[in-house]
Amino acid sequence: MSEPSVLVTRTLVEEAMRALDGHCEVDLYEGPPEAIPREYLLRRAAGKQGLLTILTEKVDAELLDAAGPELKIVANHAVGFDNIDVPECTKRGVLVTNTPDVLTEATADLAWTLILACVRRLGEGERLMRARTPWIWGPTMMMGHDLHGKTLGVVGCGRIGRAVVRRAHGFGMRVIYNDAIRLDADAESELGVEWREWGDLLGESDVVSVHAPLTPQTRHLINADALRAMKRSAVLVNTARGPMVDEQALADALRSGEIFAAGLDVYEREPQVTEALLDLDNVTLLPHLGSATIETRTAMGLLAVENLLAGLNGERPRTLLNPAALG
Repeated sequence: MSEPSVLVTRTLVEEAMRALDGHCEVDLYEGPPEAIPREYLLRRAAGKQGLLTILTEKVDAELLDAAGPELKIVANHAVGFDNIDVPECTKRGVLVTNTPDVLTEATADLAWTLILACVRRLGEGERLMRARTPWIWGPTMMMGHDLHGKTLGVVGCGRIGRAVVRRAHGFGMRVIYNDAIRLDADAESELGVEWREWGDLLGESDVVSVHAPLTPQTRHLINADALRAMKRSAVLVNTARGPMVDEQALADALRSGEIFAAGLDVYEREPQVTEALLDLDNVTLLPHLGSATIETRTAMGLLAVENLLAGLNGERPRTLLNPAALG
């Protein structure tokens, strides 16, 4: 019996690529570092039993049609899966998996990197030094804000949001949160968080950190109205999904001083960044580094491969998103 054929849309870490050896026939896209072009994706998906995708690949009815009836599983190399039409996959009996848990701590660390960079103006200071701008220490030079005793507002209190909360207590911060599903009283007490309605969270928070999934309801959740509701001294950080923030509205708010600063690791039209943000000193911009540690990317790759092979072998993958597809 021939090995099942799979399409891997981007080179994974070495350990994950080795884990595929001997288990399937791999069609690896090895083009430029950019995402696989849509026409290549549609053509090369044809006849495959498995797809190992990343967040830049849109898995929709068109792609499923191109792959054909032999497709068994789409293993997404990400915790988010807004790039996949899960109901359409379920209807066709195609399993869908993601890579949760393994990137929680790394992403929480990165969120705190951005929080600290924003409140203490680290990016601005680093650019000043690299530009060889003359400077001398002074009492009013490049002042930021304290974190101790301030309020952190967490938007989305899932795995990553909770990891961010745990770190906040080490900074002596009070933590409030808003989520589509409220935690029970015991969980709130154990985690040390207080529930707030959306408008109240925006108005009370000194730092707003976004960790909710991207859905039709959360797209542009941070818009002009939300930014106006925040403190002028507040900081916004987004390490979740870019389209949750209206980037032009954010640029306007930063330029006018409606909020103090922002830190972004994800973008509305990634990898493009709204041009107006690039000219502002009070925004820190990173190229989607949330899970970018050797340990985390290795764990993500191995989990994606484990899920892929399980689906190809007729087994239930560890992080299956659509059990109904099993029939």
